[in-house]
Amino acid sequence: MSQIEGAVREGGRTPSIWDTFSHTPGRTAGGDHGDIAVDHYHRYREDVALMADLGLNAYRFSVSWSRVQPTGRGPAVQVGLDFYRRLVDDLLEHNIQPAVTLYHWDLPQELEDAGGWPERETALRFAEYAQLVGDALGDRVEHWITLNEPWCSAFLGYGSGVHAPGRTDPAASLRAAHHLNLGHGLAVSALRSVMPTRNQIAVSLNSSVVRPLSQDPADLAAVRRIDDLANGVFHGPMLHGAYPASLLADTASVTDWSFVQDGDLAAAKAPLNALGLNYYTPALVSAAPGKVAGPRAD
Repeated sequence: MSQIEGAVREGGRTPSIWDTFSHTPGRTAGGDHGDIAVDHYHRYREDVALMADLGLNAYRFSVSWSRVQPTGRGPAVQVGLDFYRRLVDDLLEHNIQPAVTLYHWDLPQELEDAGGWPERETALRFAEYAQLVGDALGDRVEHWITLNEPWCSAFLGYGSGVHAPGRTDPAASLRAAHHLNLGHGLAVSALRSVMPTRNQIAVSLNSSVVRPLSQDPADLAAVRRIDDLANGVFHGPMLHGAYPASLLADTASVTDWSFVQDGDLAAAKAPLNALGLNYYTPALVSAAPGKVAGPRAD
C-alpha cells in the first residue's frame, strides 16, 4: 500500500523494506521513492469519490504491514487500523466493495533485519498480522487476498536483487519461497478464525505460460525447469500440498530443502475460495545462455 499511500512516517508507521530500498542510491530510476506517492493516506476521500464518479463497484487495495504492526510483532497500532477502517467505510458508503490484499511486498524493515522471508519466523509473524487485520475489517470486507505475487518477493527480492530488499542469494530465495507458502497458508487459517464464513479468501500469483524457443530437447528441458520456478514453486504447495519433485531435484545443489518441516505443506494448502492470476506475457525460454525471459512483475 506504500506504493500509493505516502505518509510513510505518520501514525506510528515505520520503514518497510521498500522504503529502505528506494532510499538506497542507485536502486530506483531517478531515486524515486514512495514517501508521498499519490498521497492516498490523506486524499482517500477524494480518491473514493473519483471511483464512484467512474462507476467502479470494487476497489482492491493493499494494507501496509508496518502501518498496522510497525515492528512486525505484537499488538496492532490502532491509528493505523483506523485509516483502513475509514477507507472501508467510505467505500461501502459509495457502494464500492473493498478487496483487501494483506501483503504487497512491503515487509517491515525490522523483520528483514531479523532475516526476512528466508526465516521461518516471518511466516509466523505474517499469520499474526493477518489475524489482526482480519479481526478489524472482516465484518465489512468480504474479499481477501493473502499475498500479491510472492514470486516477486522471493526471486526478485532475494535472488536477483532488483526488488526490495535487494539481496542476491539463490538459497535464500528458495527459503523465502517456502516461507511465503507457509505464511500464506497460516494466514488463511488465521483469517478464517476471526471472520464470517461468507468471506472469500484468495492469493494472487503472477503465473506464466512457459514456451520453448525451439523444439530442441535442451529447450524443452529448460521449459520444464523454468515452469517449476515460475509456477510450480507456488502452485504445488498452495494447490496440491507438495513441491514438484523435479524442482527439488534441480535445486538440490542450491539447497537441501531441510527448512521444510512436517506439516508445512499441509498448512500451505489451506482451502481457498479463489485464485488470483496476474498474467502479463508468456515466458519464452531457451537453454542457450542469455535467452531466458521470466514472468513480469508489477
